[in-house]
Amino acid sequence: MAKVYDGISPKLAAWIEAQPMFFVATAPLSADGFVNVSPKGTTGTFRVLGERTFAYVDITGSGVETLAHLRENGRICVMFCAFDGPPNIVRLHGSGRVVINGEPGFDAALERFGEAGTSRRVQTRSVITVDVTRVSDSCGFAVPAMDLRAERDLLDSWAVGKTPEMLDAYHAKKNATSLDGLPGVPADVRTAAPKGT
Repeated sequence: MAKVYDGISPKLAAWIEAQPMFFVATAPLSADGFVNVSPKGTTGTFRVLGERTFAYVDITGSGVETLAHLRENGRICVMFCAFDGPPNIVRLHGSGRVVINGEPGFDAALERFGEAGTSRRVQTRSVITVDVTRVSDSCGFAVPAMDLRAERDLLDSWAVGKTPEMLDAYHAKKNATSLDGLPGVPADVRTAAPKGT
């Protein structure tokens, strides 16, 4: 039986942060725009910040739908599924905001993730923070039980040796606009070099 909660309890926060992946859903305001669902992973890149706030590290990817949709309208739903242990699905609906690598506030936002954030600073495109308006769960009885073999290291391997300038060029080519033409990573935001370099 589905339940709606007042917020993210400490017990639920611990369960959420222990999950190896989650799914992010967003959409543009346009009725004929593309709805987007993105799978996210990498241990330590999702943090519950309070009963009604969470944040996650948005690592550079080939598309920019989530970022563009949030900059247009803020609507977001994040879903977690239990792939082991008791079945469960948790959805967090809310309003998200984006701070892009190179913008004021990015370093402070990334520091919340400790080593999981700092080790990926160069390839991190943004940090997304969400003010939660609805917390709910459902049975998850049809979600398969699966074992996690390993996290993939392909994205980290791809980023090794990439300079901020190389990632700027990638963002300009792949992340300038969404599928619907919404603005993505602004051309005037330059990826700041890691501290100490």
